[in-house]
Amino acid sequence: MNFFEQELRKIMVGSGILKDQKYVGRLCYGTIGEGIRARVEIVTTGMSSNYDGIKASIINRKEGVVDSILIRMSDAWGKKPVSNPNFKDGIIPHIWNNDGKMEWYVYKPSGNDYRQLAGEIEQYLSVFQDMEMVQEQPGNGMQQTF
Repeated sequence: MNFFEQELRKIMVGSGILKDQKYVGRLCYGTIGEGIRARVEIVTTGMSSNYDGIKASIINRKEGVVDSILIRMSDAWGKKPVSNPNFKDGIIPHIWNNDGKMEWYVYKPSGNDYRQLAGEIEQYLSVFQDMEMVQEQPGNGMQQTF
């Protein structure tokens, strides 16, 4: 199990929405509903080898990717205080490549941090879970298909 898989598991393990989770390299795949899948991955948003975001994508089995979102760790967590005197104002958490070894740079997320990030991902995924539940309403003659 690689570092990214370990971190994705910490984030997604308690998901009530993303079922049948499978981890492949830096990705977590799962099922949201009939024909709707999601992919969650840790990504870099600018600086090579600094992974500071989570990208979640919704995949329709017949049409491919239909939507995605980027959640930056800076947006989810902001700056975090650390005891390192080089970062008196705190640090924005990110994963970096330290001579071939992937690890958190200075700040290590807590259980609450992982739950907070998971909550933001779940909120996004829930939009598409709700769409899956839309059915024909009696009397209105309308039906939406996703």
